[in-house]
Amino acid sequence: MPDTLRTYFRQHNLPLSETQLTELESLLTPRRLARHEVLVRQGEVGRFGAFVLQGCLRGFVTDERQKEHILQFAPENWWISDQHSLTRQQPALFSIDALEDSEVLVFGAEFYARLQSLGPGFQALFYQLLQNSLVALQRRLIGVLSEPAEVRYQEFLQLYPTLARRLPQRHIAAYLGITPESLSRIRGELARGEG
Repeated sequence: MPDTLRTYFRQHNLPLSETQLTELESLLTPRRLARHEVLVRQGEVGRFGAFVLQGCLRGFVTDERQKEHILQFAPENWWISDQHSLTRQQPALFSIDALEDSEVLVFGAEFYARLQSLGPGFQALFYQLLQNSLVALQRRLIGVLSEPAEVRYQEFLQLYPTLARRLPQRHIAAYLGITPESLSRIRGELARGEG
């Protein structure tokens, strides 16, 4: 098992026995994703979710005008999946692809059920992951509906501190629900305010 994931579980106060590590390892498959490679395609049944070891993935929906709306970024040490598709074997609500060459651990539909069977610590982790996902979704929805773009950008910087310099401006703008030109203006205003 990669040290990154061992560290992740230690940080979540889950000391793992060798038996648990072996069981967990059997649920995760290392995979390299090239930049722009699709892991899950909107409208098709999603077979995988991922834990990101290195690189960055994104979850996004494409509307009928072919405009992309980014729902989530998943940099290092983040989980990403279309749980609706993965757990219910329904068409994916959104796509997941790699924004950078990435190394991930992929998992299938059985991951969540088997994770819970590994012991009470893993049940707590499963609950925490679901709770964190719900809270993030609620905050994101409220932000998109009610906060000005400047506030949404500041929250993006707090949530994803390493991504502002790594990602193209158009992806950040698509996440914020604004144009790249508006993002340039916001960045300029913030830079002038710091100077």
